[in-house]
Amino acid sequence: MRKLFLGALLLVCGTASAVTLDDVQQRFAAQQVVRTAFQQERQISGMAQPLHSSGEVLIAKSKGLWWQQQHPFPMTLILDDSHMVQVMGSQPPQVITADSNPQMFQFNHLLRALFQADRKVLDENFTSEFTDRGNGQWQLVLTPTTTPLDKLFSTISLQGEKYLNRIELNDRQGDYTEITFTDHRPEPRKLTHEEQKRFAF
Repeated sequence: MRKLFLGALLLVCGTASAVTLDDVQQRFAAQQVVRTAFQQERQISGMAQPLHSSGEVLIAKSKGLWWQQQHPFPMTLILDDSHMVQVMGSQPPQVITADSNPQMFQFNHLLRALFQADRKVLDENFTSEFTDRGNGQWQLVLTPTTTPLDKLFSTISLQGEKYLNRIELNDRQGDYTEITFTDHRPEPRKLTHEEQKRFAF
């Protein structure tokens, strides 16, 4: 009887602690500002060696996404609700809007949705398979259902725990991209003056 009770208790505790996609979305929604470092490896079909890049990412719920590649060359990407700005080195900024490039702007929204686990955007564009990997870790595999995403990617996989730790992109050309995020910093919870200037363009 005691073993049966302990078994039932473990089952209940295990079920109660299981992570769901709703849990992840609520967790991400509560994060006002997250700063993180990234390492990206891209394996292009037909190339023997993968391409590597690295830099910093700033995700601000009130502003958008600031992505700064530092190696192998400087490039900055800024995404908000209405614009996508790309700066290559000392060149003038390139501003993209929904009117000037609808496909790129859709990808802009997708990228922000991935970082924020935006359930509405994800459900509109993908079928999803969510897995609780134990110890608070999870994986979400997304299969595109809308064009042009279904023409670009076969699957997009997200892995994380408290934060998003990894994105894996499998595209239709046979290329594979893995982006790993480390050193997540949620404090301070508000953007500093210098960080706010990054979103001004």
